Amino acid sequence: MVMASSGNVLPQPTGSALLQPVSQRLQIPLEQVNFVACQLFALVAAFWFRIYLSPSNAHPTVRHALATIIGTCFSVFCFGWYSMHLFILVLLCYCIMIVTSAKNVHRYSLIMAMGYLTICQINRVYIFNYGILTNDFSGPLMIITQKITTLAFQLHDGMGRSFEDLTNDQRQFLIKKKPSFLEYLSYHLNFMSVLAGPCSNFVDYTAFIEGHHIQSKLLNLKTNGYTKLQNPSPNEAVMYKLCIVAASLVLYLAFSKSFPILYVLDETFIAETSFLTRLCYLYCVIQARKPRYYFAWILADAVNNAAGYGFNGVDEKGKYRWDLISTLDIWNIEISTSFKMYIDNWNIQTAVWLKRICYDRAPKYHTGLTFLLSALWHGVYPGYYFTFITGIPVMLAARVIRKNFRHFFTSSAPLKFLYDLLTWIVTQLAVCYTVAPFVLLAIEPTIQFYKSVYFCFHILCFLAIILLPKKPRESNRIVLSKDTTPYPKKHLDEKLYQGEQEKLHTS
Repeated sequence: MVMASSGNVLPQPTGSALLQPVSQRLQIPLEQVNFVACQLFALVAAFWFRIYLSPSNAHPTVRHALATIIGTCFSVFCFGWYSMHLFILVLLCYCIMIVTSAKNVHRYSLIMAMGYLTICQINRVYIFNYGILTNDFSGPLMIITQKITTLAFQLHDGMGRSFEDLTNDQRQFLIKKKPSFLEYLSYHLNFMSVLAGPCSNFVDYTAFIEGHHIQSKLLNLKTNGYTKLQNPSPNEAVMYKLCIVAASLVLYLAFSKSFPILYVLDETFIAETSFLTRLCYLYCVIQARKPRYYFAWILADAVNNAAGYGFNGVDEKGKYRWDLISTLDIWNIEISTSFKMYIDNWNIQTAVWLKRICYDRAPKYHTGLTFLLSALWHGVYPGYYFTFITGIPVMLAARVIRKNFRHFFTSSAPLKFLYDLLTWIVTQLAVCYTVAPFVLLAIEPTIQFYKSVYFCFHILCFLAIILLPKKPRESNRIVLSKDTTPYPKKHLDEKLYQGEQEKLHTS
């Protein structure tokens, strides 16, 4: 048995012990070694899947079946009997999909998936290993929860709602027919995304399996003036992402232990350093932890690309894009000049999921409900709720400050540069301040930290929200939750959508 620092006895990892010698030699937890080994094996399998099991060489049923079998083996290898939770939740929600009407399938699926996830997280956190963050089955369970609810809501849009009532985004991804059992299993348990995601749309995934994924994007490009287009190869994108993965691993190993988070609570450190120094140290703490996420998420993205999944057209320079299901945009994260820009580029697919099932559909309190759902999805540590509840006033204050002051700095390039520099500094510190409880986890250290920095951002944000005038939104702002398309245009969109689908299935 493994002893936790608090004196609790932790159960041995339930996954395969085949790589135990590697774990001991590298002094890395076995579950992390198993995870990396499976993802590297998935990378090799993805190339094989794309080259030798392409849609031209294999029937979609074969591709679905093998993707599911390999993904199931990865789950069992990494989590042992704990992987049963993944299979149980998928089967339960498949039964809900079969027996429930399309008008209610999204509600029951959301309740079941979130409820099961929360029970598992409570069991893991408060019974087995409070405060010990390991690579456990709850991560894949979180991804499966996203997929279950995404599919259920899109099925509800396609079979339980009028086309005229949908937004353009909902029309694009609606599902008109319930998937087969094999399609359902493949979507949730395929080897490309079962361990680290990302979540993707069911219509995109089935188009990839059936061979329509790239063709549909090329068809759109040709209609927009591109005439000489060949089927794109993901090899360059995969190699580029693997370089980022390697660099992220080096950075994580080099700096992760150099900036311990608990040092921000050290009484001597608080007494002998200035307020600004403590915030700068917190920034270093958060920066040192980011490469861990960069490593896992970009590797998962590379696996999907290697299998041929993720093509997203061309960029403004005419280069092929392989970012359809990317989870991160590192450059935009590091140069973010607003809180929204930061969270929009961090865990992108989760942000899209929250927008599509909560923000776009909530009758009111869109921002607050979305942050609360995000907190519940992440887990049951109190620090998660501190982070996401703090994020609400930070987001609202950022909006009102931008509307009141940004226009003063747009008259010249030097002023615009000054504005961007100031907002970059404030954004980075605000993010670190907001996510500190996410790392500290518990209530007591969270309160202790916020006291040490005088609850500064809480106070400033509430003052900004209360004191600054609420200016009307710009008329040209893209509305997230409403569709203002005129009624006749909706019928035109429906015809175009149906025509596009017919083209894809006959090509």
